[in-house]
Amino acid sequence: MAVVEKEKLQEESVIRRFYQIILSWDYFALLKESKKLKNKEKKGTAVSTLVKVKQRYKDVDDYIATYEPLVFEEAKSQIIKEKEEEEVTEWKLGVVKSWSEADDFHFIEFPCEINEGESISQNDLLLLSKEKFLDDKRLPTVYAFALVEHVRKFFETRLLRVRLYLAGEFSNFNTDNVQSCPRLFNMRSHICETERQLYFMKLCSLSTIAREYLAVRTISCLPYKDLILNAVGENFGTEAEGWKIPIPLKEYVESTFNQYQREAITAGLSSKAFVLIQGPPGTGKTQTILGILSTILHATPTRMHSKTYELRQGPQLPIEEKQRHWALASPWLNGINPRDSLMPKDGNDGFFPTTGNELKPEAITSNRKYRVRVLVCAPSNSALDEIVLRVFNGGIHDENDHVYCPKIVRIGLKAHHSIKAVSLDELMKQKRSSANKSSTNKQSNNGPAGSNDDSLRAAILDEATIVFSTLSFSGSHVFSKLNRSFDVVIIDEAAQAVEPATLVPLANQCKKVFLVGDPAQLPATVISDVAKNHGYGTSLFERLKQAGYPVKMLKTQYRMHPEIRSFPSREFYEDSLEDGDEVKSRTIRAWHDYRCFGPFCFFDIHEGKEARPPGSGSWINVEEVDFVLFLYQKLISLYPTLKSGNQVAIISPYSQQVKLFQKRFEETFGMSAEKVVDICTVDGCQGREKDIAIFSCVRASKDKGIGFVEDIRRMNVGITRAKSAVLVVGSASTLRRSEQWNKLVESAEKRNCLFKVSQPYSSFFSDESLTSMQTKVAEPSQVTGPDDMVDNDVQPDNAAAFDAQAQTEDNDDGEGDIDMNDAGFDDD
Repeated sequence: MAVVEKEKLQEESVIRRFYQIILSWDYFALLKESKKLKNKEKKGTAVSTLVKVKQRYKDVDDYIATYEPLVFEEAKSQIIKEKEEEEVTEWKLGVVKSWSEADDFHFIEFPCEINEGESISQNDLLLLSKEKFLDDKRLPTVYAFALVEHVRKFFETRLLRVRLYLAGEFSNFNTDNVQSCPRLFNMRSHICETERQLYFMKLCSLSTIAREYLAVRTISCLPYKDLILNAVGENFGTEAEGWKIPIPLKEYVESTFNQYQREAITAGLSSKAFVLIQGPPGTGKTQTILGILSTILHATPTRMHSKTYELRQGPQLPIEEKQRHWALASPWLNGINPRDSLMPKDGNDGFFPTTGNELKPEAITSNRKYRVRVLVCAPSNSALDEIVLRVFNGGIHDENDHVYCPKIVRIGLKAHHSIKAVSLDELMKQKRSSANKSSTNKQSNNGPAGSNDDSLRAAILDEATIVFSTLSFSGSHVFSKLNRSFDVVIIDEAAQAVEPATLVPLANQCKKVFLVGDPAQLPATVISDVAKNHGYGTSLFERLKQAGYPVKMLKTQYRMHPEIRSFPSREFYEDSLEDGDEVKSRTIRAWHDYRCFGPFCFFDIHEGKEARPPGSGSWINVEEVDFVLFLYQKLISLYPTLKSGNQVAIISPYSQQVKLFQKRFEETFGMSAEKVVDICTVDGCQGREKDIAIFSCVRASKDKGIGFVEDIRRMNVGITRAKSAVLVVGSASTLRRSEQWNKLVESAEKRNCLFKVSQPYSSFFSDESLTSMQTKVAEPSQVTGPDDMVDNDVQPDNAAAFDAQAQTEDNDDGEGDIDMNDAGFDDD
């Protein structure tokens, strides 16, 4: 108990330091610092005192000294992000109703009107000022940051309680050295009288960054901190079996999963504290996680005696006396074991009813009385909900290889509607509705509604076998109220999270951690360029792998046609990816009859020009939009079934290009794109798969770089979404400036699937042109399913209008030459 109290005091001290430092910052000084840094970066004169992220750390102090400044750099960028994006935030007026002072902080309360579509929540950061100001040219003299402590109803409005730190500013995070500051002194004088007016605006939420900071500062409390610091643990490299699974479940694993998936699942039964599993695109990563859940929930510990001891024996008792002692110590020898007479209850000992689906509840056997509790996390809501849906709909396997749905709870915001039944909010509603009126009155008299809600939440989570949460939400105060901690933590998309974010769920003192992800796909999102340049975006998964920690890699892919798989396998996975059974035959489609429709093509757009819309940091390329729409129109003209089922994705690295695609698609076809095709950014499409993926690269210039398109992980994600055809559209000359993109262009040339395209684009898809690109007709057995049948006579909706527009554009542009590669199709 003393240890728990000590850790709690340490956490309070850490979070107090975090608030002191951030609330003391000068908002306008942050803006000025950001502008100055950007100018220095442009000139190439930027110098930093920050330490770069390392592979290994000598001790906890070394680790904290590296990460603490980077966390604060990221916090700065989050605070000023709204201002830099030029989003107009309206000032709101508040009148101070009360104020108090405690533990070096000031607390004030004031009413606030919240309009529809607005929200102010706990841990939101506000900027308070005595007067409104529109820009940073005329600085106010009384202003400070404030953190929202809580929001409650106040007549027809809301009453905000906020925390301020007005003692002064700090130098280099040294909270022992407080320097006086006039603006904070003036704010202190202003708020210490009631009915004083204050203007305020919301800047951002500090919930996530605060939890990550706490995780970094309290890393010494983790039982496997040495493994995290040094990438080496006590049992590094050993595969000693720590758990065993029953024979029926073992037979299910051996018959269902491929060799690499079985190795990953078996590693989860070893005595290693950390298991790293790399899942390249299409290799069944989520399916492997379901296999891990089935095995760890139904495994029993292996009793291993590595040492022998010499036993000292006392004098032997007479046999009658021995029998008397045996009877007292083991009453079940003469009857029923008292524990066996106890039947399992709902939510106890692993017996859980169904949650509305057709799966049966788990049947408990006498050899397993302890239920392992699992926390499954992911960086984003969408990635998390994918796993929840698979468990909810498909269930997991018990020790007798029976499929059932364990009791699961999805905690957090923005749960997908398909898993609403297991969301904590929905289960809370059920708990409240089932409570009778008398108990409700009794609870309301004993304490505030908020504390009662916390108790309900904790009770629901305590009953669950598996709890699903985003990384950030796993650090919420609800988890601190649980009676049972988690034995196992599984983190999906672990390579997409910064290391401090990965540490957040580990504070639950679990015994085993699975990091599942792919460092060759999208990196973590980092707003601060300074922090990013110092390695803050490096995930714990990636750092441990770089330091030599063993990784189980899934190598059999079931998604992509071999022509699509070959390049990413060679460039990102050391040519180690293998094709699953019949992958080629299952991914051959009718449109492969034309070389320009896959399986892999690169369209070199000669006239393409990149442009940046006013007030935007993103890029567009109008010529690529025009060509892609011609390409899509021709595809659905020849193969009308592609109009349904969202079988096509149009992908771009830039959000403004995505918006332009969506706008032009609706103008051209007279319908919203979302009904027939997915148009999304690279970041928005990770985890998805489509029959056809059209990738618009955007960047096209004579001498500029290609920005973050050069991040090869984005390339990897973009070209591995497709099952049957990936069609890359871009400027070959521009992309060749990047080593990796140059390899992609060269790969297209070697495979005779690079097409040089000039305006008018309609000429490229003329009947004569398509005939010249036609390959031999596929054998009937190669064409999969009725959806792939060709119908040249059927035109898509609004196709006539589209063709008319194309003809108009041809007349405007004049005749253009088509320069295309006429070589044969490489059928390897």
